[in-house]
Amino acid sequence: MARGPKKHLKRVNAPKHWMLGKMDGAFAPRPSTGPHKLRECLPLILILRNRLKYAITGMEAKQICMSKHVKVDGKIRTDPCFPAGFMDVVSLEASGDQFRLLYDTKGRYTLQRVSDTEKTYKLCRVMAVSVTAKKIPVVTTHDARTIRYPDPAIKVHDVAKVDLATGKIVDFIKFEIGKTCMITKGRNTGRVGTIVSVEKHPGSFDIVTIKDASNHQFATRLGNVFVIGKDDDIQISLPKSKGIKLSIIEERNKRSKGN
Repeated sequence: MARGPKKHLKRVNAPKHWMLGKMDGAFAPRPSTGPHKLRECLPLILILRNRLKYAITGMEAKQICMSKHVKVDGKIRTDPCFPAGFMDVVSLEASGDQFRLLYDTKGRYTLQRVSDTEKTYKLCRVMAVSVTAKKIPVVTTHDARTIRYPDPAIKVHDVAKVDLATGKIVDFIKFEIGKTCMITKGRNTGRVGTIVSVEKHPGSFDIVTIKDASNHQFATRLGNVFVIGKDDDIQISLPKSKGIKLSIIEERNKRSKGN
């Protein structure tokens, strides 16, 4: 009989987008409880060891964290299993690295290098707007922030631009037709396109139709859409693929040209 929360994670049960080898051991680092869900995050130990190759073993990654070298959203994090997630800014001042966690078109996390100005803010999707018991209006964001006294025009599905130093909202992007968005869940994770239409389905899932830069249209649930700006005014720097998903044949042709 299970008593209390699980403390281990087997390697075969770890999320596929972590890209852990099947034969590299029995266990995987189980993310601590934090701002992102277990299956939608990337623990710091995997960023340091598997992606950046700054550590060879888990113990080395732990020592880097415990030496207070790693900051997530401007805060020092010493837990090697801290769950970093979508839009988080991970910075390592000793090596001069600063990254934003974004998805590539295959639904895997990619570390996108950012400039000094871009590392000072992040975009947060508004999940709920409410009023506290003491009549203070608050918004709850996708990374578990509760921000008091937001602009009254901010609604659910909009995206707030949050200054990481103060935790205050400095700007926001309305969820509207014509805005550029990134998909954060489902088959189309990581794709970037323009919102074409929104179908309302009361009692079920609202469906959003999106057109990408290569004129391919696809549909996804409203909850999977993360607005990032409008046409030329995109608030973040995108990964190399610019969120355009290639077919298997297009990928093969691209690879053969590269060789």
